[in-house]
Amino acid sequence: MTAPIKRSVVVAGHQTCISLEEPFWNALAELAKSRDLSLNSLVTEIDRDRRGNLSSALRVYVLKSLQADDD
Repeated sequence: MTAPIKRSVVVAGHQTCISLEEPFWNALAELAKSRDLSLNSLVTEIDRDRRGNLSSALRVYVLKSLQADDD
């Protein structure tokens, strides 16, 4: 397992840091690309609907998206 990497993103116009492992960053970037969104736009969208920690919400979003692809 890789260690979390801190990266800066802009969420709803505000810069913040998020820690995610490299596989989650890569999957999130691919999901944004597949939806023709910037990574910041996708993170902002996820942030609007989250309850709790943003990094956790991003991991859950990636997991649910990958599970939906398997159906």
